Amino acid sequence: MSQATRPHTGPPATDRGQGSRSSRGLWLALLLALACVAVLLTVLPDADDGTDDRKDGAACPARTVGSWRAEPRLNDAFAAYGDDGARDDDWSGGDGSHSVRLPDGRVLWLFSDTFLGRVHAPPNPEGKPHKWRDGGAPMVRNSGVVMSRSGTPEQTLPTPLFHDAGPGQWRWPVAAKVEPRTPGSDEDVVRVLLWTRATAPKPWIFGVPAATEVATLTLPDLALEGITQISDQRGVADPERRVLYGTTAVDDGEWTYVFGGNDAQTARRPSSHAYVARVPQGALGDPAAWRYWDGRDWSRDGAKARSVLGNGDHKGVGSAFTVVRDGGTYVLFTMAAGASGLTDVTSYWACAPTGPWHGPGAGFAPPLPRDAAANGDTAAYNPQAHPALSRDGRLVLSYDVNALDAAGTPGGQALVNRNVELYRPRFVSLRLTSRP
Repeated sequence: MSQATRPHTGPPATDRGQGSRSSRGLWLALLLALACVAVLLTVLPDADDGTDDRKDGAACPARTVGSWRAEPRLNDAFAAYGDDGARDDDWSGGDGSHSVRLPDGRVLWLFSDTFLGRVHAPPNPEGKPHKWRDGGAPMVRNSGVVMSRSGTPEQTLPTPLFHDAGPGQWRWPVAAKVEPRTPGSDEDVVRVLLWTRATAPKPWIFGVPAATEVATLTLPDLALEGITQISDQRGVADPERRVLYGTTAVDDGEWTYVFGGNDAQTARRPSSHAYVARVPQGALGDPAAWRYWDGRDWSRDGAKARSVLGNGDHKGVGSAFTVVRDGGTYVLFTMAAGASGLTDVTSYWACAPTGPWHGPGAGFAPPLPRDAAANGDTAAYNPQAHPALSRDGRLVLSYDVNALDAAGTPGGQALVNRNVELYRPRFVSLRLTSRP
């Protein structure tokens, strides 16, 4: 049959144009939908990028401080130990308080700058009703104190526990954990993260960041076996951009997440930035095992690290902060940087160590020694969580206390020697609740 005589079975000619336009519209809609899917696939993070992958609100509820109270029992325990005059070479005060429970039930406490020597009964040389130290009381850059299973500090390890890194350089211990000597090993050791700092002119009155290191202590005798450098920051020209890791470490599954920060606040900026790295459990002392969050993935190159919290203003962290896990939620505690300075503790929460971090939440002002609080010349700083002491659903948090000089910065040895209560850890316990 010729085309001329083939019977017509399709729509009228007037409808064919409409059908063609309709088909083109369907194809256009389909192409637009596919383009949208392609864009989404481009911008969505990979499944293993560490961002908020706990989408179930019940698994990762918002958390904030519901209530808090002072813990005078712990305050008194360290005061009694520091005041004991039986020896001249043991701990009488210190800051930078971190703790780790040992396998035999004891707790190892680690301190940064530490005063040794005798404490004298009041009044002090100024006639004030404070216990005091001699002006020549020795100070060391770090120390370790062992607490008994019953919760009584009972021994100062030989000081300094970690020798200086070199002329004008010292080591401050930060977070510590018990882990296998190597992944899968039956032998446990204590890993202690260290901050190496170096002397520098103002505004770096606490020295410039130099390096992150990890020390290994044997068990059960807590002897120093060695120190390994993890990240050398001395090649970073701007000290404000140097990042030290170890202010806190949190286990989650097969990983240990190690948080750190820069020292922008030291240079009189309102707040610092928080960073995070991760290490397989048992590999803290292996520099090759460390991976640093670069904003999208875990990088071998620490120079690519990107902050997970902080905007340089009211949202951020102090130079030292702490992180805990409460179920599926990460909770971060810091001084309220950029807001009320060295008076209030505030918190943030996230569903993953890389964030996004929500907050800051409502803060609270930890109590200061009575006379010091009345004079208004005292600062609280360095909040640190102590899971080893936490029980009954309450999280124990320590904070350090120091005198301020006329410029509003932490004072020197003479000021804290006049009142030994000023340079010892103080404690509160918190109950976390869902954020309103």
